Amino acid sequence: MHKDSKRREALLYHAKPKPGKIAVVPTKPTSTQRDLALAYSPGVAEPCLEIEKNPENAYKYTAKGNLVAVISNGTAVLGLGDIGALASKPVMEGKGLLFKIFADIDVFDIEVDTKNVDDFVKIVKALEPTFGGINLEDIKAPECFEIERRLKEEMNIPVMHDDQHGTAIISGAALINACELQKKEIKDVKIVVNGAGAAAISCTQMYISVGATKENIVMLDSKGVIRADRENLDPSKAVWATNRDIHTLEDAMKDADVFIGLSAANVLSADMLNTMAPDPIVLAMANPNPEIAYDLAMATRKDIIMGTGRSDFPNQVNNVLGFPFIFRGALDVRATKINEEMKLAAVYALANLAKETVPEQVNIAYGAKKLSFGKDYIIPKPFDPRLMTEIPPAVAKAAIESGVATEPITNWEAYRDELSDRMGSDNKLVRMLMNRAKLDPKKVVYTEADQLNVLKAAQIAYEEGIAIPILLGNKEIILELKEEIGFDADVMIIDPKTNEESERRNRYAEFFWKSRERRGVTIIDAQKLMRDRSYFASMMVLQGEADAMLSGYSRSYPTSLKPVLDLIPRANGVSKVASTNLMLTNHGPLFLADTAVNPNPTAEETAKIALMTSHVVKMFGFDPAVAMVSFGNFGSSKDESPKKMRKAVEILHENHPEMIVDGEIQMDFALNQQMLKEKFPFSKLVGKKVNTLVFANLDAANTTYKMLKELNGATSIGPILLGLDAPVHVFQLGASVEEMVNMTAVAVIDAQEKIARKKNI
Repeated sequence: MHKDSKRREALLYHAKPKPGKIAVVPTKPTSTQRDLALAYSPGVAEPCLEIEKNPENAYKYTAKGNLVAVISNGTAVLGLGDIGALASKPVMEGKGLLFKIFADIDVFDIEVDTKNVDDFVKIVKALEPTFGGINLEDIKAPECFEIERRLKEEMNIPVMHDDQHGTAIISGAALINACELQKKEIKDVKIVVNGAGAAAISCTQMYISVGATKENIVMLDSKGVIRADRENLDPSKAVWATNRDIHTLEDAMKDADVFIGLSAANVLSADMLNTMAPDPIVLAMANPNPEIAYDLAMATRKDIIMGTGRSDFPNQVNNVLGFPFIFRGALDVRATKINEEMKLAAVYALANLAKETVPEQVNIAYGAKKLSFGKDYIIPKPFDPRLMTEIPPAVAKAAIESGVATEPITNWEAYRDELSDRMGSDNKLVRMLMNRAKLDPKKVVYTEADQLNVLKAAQIAYEEGIAIPILLGNKEIILELKEEIGFDADVMIIDPKTNEESERRNRYAEFFWKSRERRGVTIIDAQKLMRDRSYFASMMVLQGEADAMLSGYSRSYPTSLKPVLDLIPRANGVSKVASTNLMLTNHGPLFLADTAVNPNPTAEETAKIALMTSHVVKMFGFDPAVAMVSFGNFGSSKDESPKKMRKAVEILHENHPEMIVDGEIQMDFALNQQMLKEKFPFSKLVGKKVNTLVFANLDAANTTYKMLKELNGATSIGPILLGLDAPVHVFQLGASVEEMVNMTAVAVIDAQEKIARKKNI
């Protein structure tokens, strides 16, 4: 990727459509004068007076209980160093974003312009009335130790410096499980810690807490082994000084069981790795490049367990596994602090979670047939939805048992349900899709690559490693646009109308003609059609010269769909193609069908659409719960549309009794479990969270998904074509760049699935 292009993209992301990455959103109605009178004057006086009577009422009447401050002075920002408080603000906003999308915690980022410890502590302490918790961030050592210690002592809300404890918690869980797999007692392992900053010191303390022995630990900084005889040794390092006659990393690594890297890239050589004890454990967590390259380490020692900070290798030590969920649990019991017991609870919860059966959607996200506890899976994946329902309860229980919870939880089942509901529509699914596509990118043909937005989507797909684009269109225009947007990758560009493509065009026409010669198609017809990009691209897929195809940006859906239906065979048992849109809503993911193809399907066809949609739902890793939506409920209307949906349900119940499907049912009853249970307790959907909506006709489905997208801001992925034997998909006219990128990921995953299925036949 062109360096300037990436820079421009990053700056544009932070600047548009609104500067920054977080915002304040009202949670109460504000549409009438009455609403405003309740929100502010005079109504606001009433909660003020209640809080004055009892400060605990602040948690009842304000956002305090779900509000965390991410606070920094900008002295140790990522790998940028001391860049100042103001320059750190984008990072703090980013941390706030992670809190929100992973644990539904609201954040104000606060950048404090002082390096004086006393001033910093005074300022943060004065903010206690506003927040339910304090996340300290990117503060350099050793000041960060004193700041955190004093704030924990002087404040009555949870305080945690994530740079210290986040990595410690995650790597602690990894170490516990790695020792178990390597059949080593943690109390006996010899540990080398390379690095002596805030994270390294906190990590080392955590390893002691989970059973490691201090005498077995050697710590190094940039000057070598931290020895007791070193002069002017910082107190935070002196704790870990050794009297052993070792001076260098090479010395320390001999017969070591564990290497912990929190330092710099490529400081650990293969020769050093070979001197370690049998069955070594290496957590090389320097970013972006670890202390020893993953491939080199794995090639050097076959008996190694290896973890890094990177997402493209197994066993990623990622702080996002910890801090959102630790604060979630602490806030939910109104803990007065985050203590050692709570951090240890998070460690053991993470370690235990890695041993549980992995949900299918996580397997799908990582392209694995079945992730299971072992050398390549010692800690959970960041996309695992169980993190939200397992880590906060463990932390909350530890807070209660250690006496720092002021609002104990009694109904743990209800609490887990509440946590599950908080997961909402934050686009985790999109991130999972992207990750899955990256694992095995496929060749995707874009039929309208001379359209700027289509080319942008192809560029993003290429640069993110989602797909290998093949660009169809006017070559001169494509090259000009590529230069304009800084897309300098050497990718295939094809103009089907040019002479240089005549051989391929004629070959495709010959194939098409022979397959259609008894259906009124002449060779001249076939040759003309192959000058059309959609026909040409479809043939590329059929001939194995591309893995998937995307079209439809600049033409109406029926026009774009016709070449696909003319050329691409149906899947086995499919007579009519259909489509579904995945909507990421506040309710959670919803699959809607048929959103683009069939105007008014019969009952039999509707049942088939429901069945095909349920297969797609499973492909995304969910268990389908299908509502057949109409304007009637279970026989309340005798009109044709509800009768059709009722018959479709009967067909599905008879032929597919394993399916969770019911109807006909009105939309509100389908989405509101309490209403459904009260009025229709017999329904198969009672106790199930509906994630699939099948409509009686195209008008209803298409209108619903577009209304959700425009009015509710729901992310739309689709239309996803159902029932074709090849991964070919058609955009809606004028699809956004984001929508096209998302559909690229879907097309790649579709190709992965179909290729795998054909190999297994």
